[in-house]
Amino acid sequence: VQLQASGGGLVQAGGSLRLSCATSRRTSRYYYMGWFRQPPGKEREFVATIPWSGDSTYYADYADSVKGRFTMSRDNAKNTVYLQMNSLKPEDTAVYYCAAAPFGSESLRHPVTYTYWGQGTQVTVSS
Repeated sequence: VQLQASGGGLVQAGGSLRLSCATSRRTSRYYYMGWFRQPPGKEREFVATIPWSGDSTYYADYADSVKGRFTMSRDNAKNTVYLQMNSLKPEDTAVYYCAAAPFGSESLRHPVTYTYWGQGTQVTVSS
């Protein structure tokens, strides 16, 4: 299973970015997909998760710090998940990672639940 994250960059506070995570075909359908981030000098933290199958809106889960500003979505045809980030704040600055956890996994907010990880993409929000 391969995950390839992209779309990071430098943006001013209040701006938007969309991250993408391209997956190998075998990843699709049988996993939960998640986004995590690691701010400078801090531990990796949960951002959002959705399943590959079913109602992604109903089953989506977001960290309180990003709820209402970030939206995670998927494109099954392209085997890609996205993280639309709006109203960005300097505290959103971090390396963002996409990850995959097998269906049936619990504790989807914990990094240890996820089996596969992308390489990370840097997001920097200037004030």
